[in-house]
Amino acid sequence: MSCFIKKSRLFDNPILSGRMKSYLDAQVRQDLQKKMVVLTGPRRVGKSTLIQQLLSECEGGQYLNFDVPAHRAVLQSQSWRQSAPLLVVDEIHKLRDWKAWLKGAYDGRAPGQSFLIPGSARMDTFRQAGESLAGRYFRMRLHPLSVREWCDSTLASPEIALTHLLSRGGFPEPALADDDIQAQRWRTDYFAGLVREDVLEFSCLQEVNTMRLFAEMLRSRVGSPLSLASLARDLNLSQVTVSKYLDILESLFIVFVVRPWHRNIARATLQAPKVYFYDTGMVLGDAGLQFENLVACHLLKNVQWQQDTQGAEVDLHYVRTKDDAEVDFCLSQGDTLTHLIECKLSDTKPHRALNRFAEQWPQAQAIQLVRECKAEVDQGSIGIRDAAQWLAGLAV
Repeated sequence: MSCFIKKSRLFDNPILSGRMKSYLDAQVRQDLQKKMVVLTGPRRVGKSTLIQQLLSECEGGQYLNFDVPAHRAVLQSQSWRQSAPLLVVDEIHKLRDWKAWLKGAYDGRAPGQSFLIPGSARMDTFRQAGESLAGRYFRMRLHPLSVREWCDSTLASPEIALTHLLSRGGFPEPALADDDIQAQRWRTDYFAGLVREDVLEFSCLQEVNTMRLFAEMLRSRVGSPLSLASLARDLNLSQVTVSKYLDILESLFIVFVVRPWHRNIARATLQAPKVYFYDTGMVLGDAGLQFENLVACHLLKNVQWQQDTQGAEVDLHYVRTKDDAEVDFCLSQGDTLTHLIECKLSDTKPHRALNRFAEQWPQAQAIQLVRECKAEVDQGSIGIRDAAQWLAGLAV
């Protein structure tokens, strides 16, 4: 029987409460009744808030953090309360052979006991966990706030919501900050802490400064095909090392990579990726690049929501040809393109490459998202759409 029967009174902030209720809360509750739930996402994106809310609604639930010595002893001896209907085990990836430990702990749990496993970095390797955890967990990935969530929670218009998130980013603390200065102070501290502390879990101390420089360089390369060879030369490193650094930043949920569309996955992987930041406020560039990064975050969030909750074979890519014709994003389902998406600040004239690819893939919906759109129109097979309204209409 579900333990989620008490209505939480801990979260009176309508923004945080509304966000959780409309985005992950119901799905996590449902999944916990069937399997272990692995909750991942960037640091300070709201995982702790969601966990506290779930625990407040589940009488007798227990939270254990491997970083806390007293909690660590309980975990190592597996002496938590067997009567706890919900057990939250945080930072467990720091335990040696944690996957085998977790398998044994979950298989030997008390009848009806649910396991929630949060993490902000290495826990995403559950997707590569192998047979030891196969069939025992659901994966859920928590993302920053979206235009839809801001509208639902504050009753703001899509235009106001989009303007606010472009200014503050979608992480709850800067989004809710009293002013832009406080938001920027949070961002500076957040970025420095990630590089200084989390990178050490993946590499050695001597690499931290180089990693920080690499991450700073990426801030001005958002939205363009990334030349790892060029970055390697600038940093006086091997391309293999730079590729490893990019993998680390991905694992820490600082950046995500969008690869070019190709039915042959291997070929797509070898072609130049584009890099975006989970925090749009990290982008160093003009308003157009910041807008493109925000759209990328929204598209990734909706793609991963479908993957995690429906098992859908959907993905996010971009399209680029040898003659440099490019469309910012495309969405795929299996080996079929479903959407072609181009981002523009104010240009309502159909993008030439978007027209070209719309003819090449007529089954795909071709959309030009315009930040400052006076009127939505269809021009041939291209839909000119108001970006704020379109983003507000996404599932999450």
